[in-house]
Amino acid sequence: MSELKARLKNDLTTAIKARDKVRTGTLRMVLAAISTEEAAGSTSRSLGDDEITRLLTREAKKRREAAEAFDKGDRPEQAAAERAESEVISDYLPKQLTDEELSSLVAEAVTETGAEGPRAMGQVMKVVNPKIAGRAEGARVAAEVKRQLAG
Repeated sequence: MSELKARLKNDLTTAIKARDKVRTGTLRMVLAAISTEEAAGSTSRSLGDDEITRLLTREAKKRREAAEAFDKGDRPEQAAAERAESEVISDYLPKQLTDEELSSLVAEAVTETGAEGPRAMGQVMKVVNPKIAGRAEGARVAAEVKRQLAG
């Protein structure tokens, strides 16, 4: 079992004992999503930490988007609940890159590939994505690559 999955299970037990409803519900949902992912496909498999991190990133993004939708729909209680779940999930994600760190990683990738102009965006993304690995949202990375290639 991966370290991250073991940590999630241990934290679930702790949350249940502490009667922390939000954390308990969120961790149960995350572990269910991991189990579903492991069972998907023709053969079952065990997810590694990298795959679990990607799944957690996806789940956190879903919560943020749902919170925004609830805000637009004038449903603040549901928006707050989604944000609380997102915060629990983000505890298990790697520390996010600052704008300066992201900018310098993208600049290195642009230099490394010798890319010029917006058409080279795919080239740069291919080089920069493995270096970022869950520490920045894809849309943020793409926006920074676009900005640097345009300038």
